Amino acid sequence: MKEKALLYCEGQFGESDGKTANGLIRRSQKYQITCVIDSTKTGLDAGKVLEGVDNGIPIYRDLSEAMDQLTEVPKYFIYGIAPKDAILSIKERRIFLNAMSLGMDIVNGLHEFISEDSEFKQQAKRYRVKLYDIRKPLANRYLHLFTGDILNVKTPKIAILGTDCAVGKRTTAMLLIAALKERGLRASFIGTGQTSLIQGEKYGIALDAIPSEFMTGELENAVVEANIHEKPDVIILEGQGALSHPAFISSCAIIRGGKPDGIIVQHPPKRENRVDFDYLQMPTLSSEIELIERFAQSKVIAITINHDNMNENEVADTIKAYEQDYQLPTTDTLFHGCNKLVKAVLDAFPELKEKTTN
Repeated sequence: MKEKALLYCEGQFGESDGKTANGLIRRSQKYQITCVIDSTKTGLDAGKVLEGVDNGIPIYRDLSEAMDQLTEVPKYFIYGIAPKDAILSIKERRIFLNAMSLGMDIVNGLHEFISEDSEFKQQAKRYRVKLYDIRKPLANRYLHLFTGDILNVKTPKIAILGTDCAVGKRTTAMLLIAALKERGLRASFIGTGQTSLIQGEKYGIALDAIPSEFMTGELENAVVEANIHEKPDVIILEGQGALSHPAFISSCAIIRGGKPDGIIVQHPPKRENRVDFDYLQMPTLSSEIELIERFAQSKVIAITINHDNMNENEVADTIKAYEQDYQLPTTDTLFHGCNKLVKAVLDAFPELKEKTTN
């Protein structure tokens, strides 16, 4: 049974920095989300904000209103924001302390580890609650170095990469896995960020919190373990950031440690500057595809669109233009589903067609 949880996402729900909360509303195998806290969207339905369809999860102004409206205190308080600085503000610290005083365990996806903070530890002990730092890696002695075992994984591996942070790579991966499973294929997912771990995915690591020496090895180990224990027909790797992004190296580790056999690239056509780095111009889709294919020595098999600031007509026109320019199947998975992606996967790996059920 899923444990009940409250999602804190002040000022960011439905936005790029609210991607942890957004992801948990769309999919959570571990938690039953009871409400979202975001004073800028008070009174709205979380599903309506994200997908345009009510899902019965209310958005409240603050923790006090949530406690007044809910019939019971959720077991977990989840910090649903993924900000650039990844450090709690004074106001947020007070909210964490308040949540602990109400008896809630804290699930924290930031690089700031609350389980090492003396004030938080004292409060947690006082109220007998637990502190979970999702990004906190194991000690180096327990981490994995690259071994080359990935070269023995013959299962097709597909990476969902992108041209920037927060373009929907994880969402596309989840939708694709569901579509592949509907066709009777066993699909395993390798998470690479804190959101997928909070969602309860079985295999993965918060890659950007791992010391660089172990990044490729940890990713490799997750893929090898999933391949051994799940015996999947296909493995989907969650991308992080962008290979061209100067602030991140996660994509390098995913490509090196995961050795993808095929790649899907997600791109937001209307985005002019990188998220949280407004002084950095977005790369072109052409330049990213060229960079990825050269670095990965693997082919891009499809393109997916993030439709931020686009209407359905603009999306349709863009899909048509991209398919003509790149000669690659292109879709918006939230608007049009994953049929084109499934076909692209089956075309790239024809041995999978024999395993489909419909």
